[in-house]
Amino acid sequence: MTNVNRLNVGGREIILVGTAHISKKSVELVRETINAEKPDVVAIELCGRRNEAIKNKERWDETEIHQVIKTGGSYMLLMQLFLGNLQRKLGDEIGVKPGAEMLEAINAANDAGIPVALVDRDIAVTLKRAFALMPLREKLHLAYDLVLGIFEREEINEDLIEKLKEKDMLTEIMEDLAKEVPSVKRVLIDERDEYIAKKIVAINARKIVAVVGAGHVQGIINRINAAASGWHTAEMHALESVPVGKSRLMYMGYAITLIFTCMVAWGFYQHGSDIAVEMLVKWFLIHGTLSALGVLIAFGHPFSAAAAFVAAPFTSLHPILAAGWFAGAVEAWVRKPRVMDFEGLMKLNSFADYRKNRVTRIFLVMTFANIGSSIGTFIALPYLATIV
Repeated sequence: MTNVNRLNVGGREIILVGTAHISKKSVELVRETINAEKPDVVAIELCGRRNEAIKNKERWDETEIHQVIKTGGSYMLLMQLFLGNLQRKLGDEIGVKPGAEMLEAINAANDAGIPVALVDRDIAVTLKRAFALMPLREKLHLAYDLVLGIFEREEINEDLIEKLKEKDMLTEIMEDLAKEVPSVKRVLIDERDEYIAKKIVAINARKIVAVVGAGHVQGIINRINAAASGWHTAEMHALESVPVGKSRLMYMGYAITLIFTCMVAWGFYQHGSDIAVEMLVKWFLIHGTLSALGVLIAFGHPFSAAAAFVAAPFTSLHPILAAGWFAGAVEAWVRKPRVMDFEGLMKLNSFADYRKNRVTRIFLVMTFANIGSSIGTFIALPYLATIV
């Protein structure tokens, strides 16, 4: 499949340029195509956030870090940082910065005085939708793959990168992804194909050059004709919204609270206050110890471990609160991130780097504190059942 595809939609010409996101050839192809075609508009597979990130090198500040702690978004931010650093490492090996082809498209369009249209969905919405729609099994599977990826050291060269633009290989990758984590594939690929196609069709121009990742080309082609036949604004609103409502995990949290309360009440009814107090103490020690251990595994400060120890027994009984929030807040207070930590967020090459950087260590502390508390629940409930 060629990397440049031409479509005629309602008398308009849409030229799709499929690129590898880390490729010298893609950078050259983008400028050559824009210069040769001289389109009315250049559409780019970027949202406002990613556009700013590419131009301004992923700027972070302390306000954003505290906001993540408050909203409990450590998992998504760690995933975003990991994927960003992985892409940066690939680019370092072949001498091309991530997103260079998109930046080249912007520069080529500006040089020729051509308007630029950003046609991708907001990256924050995409990640939140993926996380919200993903069942627990898929979340665990994806977490396993990401952690495994940190330790893999497969050699990557430019030939391998260019192979990612071949239809057969890319189709095979997408099919494998759909089997393992279909929710992620649906949100990251299928929904964005539909969104980008509709945004391109909505552009009021006779000739459009659209620069998109190779993995989206076929999906966009399939959806452009359908989008051209008409679509409702409500469809775009649906794609831009984040599902709300109680997840299975929240219902599980309520169930755990109910089960624990009933067990303690039954223990008090059957054996008196001594057994009830023993059950409360065991619950406290199991959760506190495992959550604090998680913080220490992440090389968190002892004060952060103490915060997790105190918070975990209570937050484990509240479906909305998490021990990691408290441990992360203490970690951010005791070890305030420095300028060098913010500047180093896109220079992380190993798990050790994530632990040494004060920003990412905060999120690791949050994550491992929550994992320890969750393990504590699954240990404590069966154990308390033996006491009753």
